[in-house]
Amino acid sequence: MGSHSDDRPIKLRTSLEQLYSVWRQRIEERRPFQYVVGCEHWRDLVLSVQDGVLIPRPETEVFVDLVGDVVTQNGDLTQGLWADLGTGSGAIAIGIGRILGPRGRVIATDLSPVAVSVASFNVQRYSLQDIIEIRQGSWFEPLKDVEGKLSGLVSNPPYIPSDHISGLQPEVGWHEPRLALDGGVDGIDALLHLCNGAASMLKPGGFFIFETNGEKQCKFLVDYMENESKGNFYDVKIVPDFAGIQRFVTGFHH
Repeated sequence: MGSHSDDRPIKLRTSLEQLYSVWRQRIEERRPFQYVVGCEHWRDLVLSVQDGVLIPRPETEVFVDLVGDVVTQNGDLTQGLWADLGTGSGAIAIGIGRILGPRGRVIATDLSPVAVSVASFNVQRYSLQDIIEIRQGSWFEPLKDVEGKLSGLVSNPPYIPSDHISGLQPEVGWHEPRLALDGGVDGIDALLHLCNGAASMLKPGGFFIFETNGEKQCKFLVDYMENESKGNFYDVKIVPDFAGIQRFVTGFHH
């Protein structure tokens, strides 16, 4: 049998110069792959991301599972108003919005105008603009009109201690927004602010989930809620992520 060679030219979708630029960004500059391609696969979603927006992590997917469980056990929470503070790409808000359906509503906030723009785009991509509203502002400031009315409150806040930022892998420390990473000296500045605000923002029986840096922060928050915020919360629990790391604090408002 003879061999057959095909000498037809192969057409590239982009130039070699552009391919080299992409390669250099990823290999030499350690730019996150998600920023290079402009998206991240999260659960069954394909979310737009760009510089200035935190890339959603696999462990954060647990938020959606926890909300799914709690609304299954308490149908009233399905029809209520939820808030996602520091929404970033809008991943958590979109996951929750799909669970709640047309009877529920989510307000997602972020201080960053870039994050607000990206989250709005992702919400529209999944046709959830009638369920999810994006507001720009710091933490509870955009929610003054719904104080004491929230059925649920979730947040994946910055929780990395300030002096640990420089030790993060370059893809994170060099490129992802410090605003979404730096939690202050002990990494708990935003978490404490969320705990204090939850007491006034949640309605009786309202549910909350906060993501933390791990076991130490989880235990600190539980102790804070049971002692410093005594009487405001009940059924406060620590929940692990997919890797078994103590990652989330959940509970209800009295």
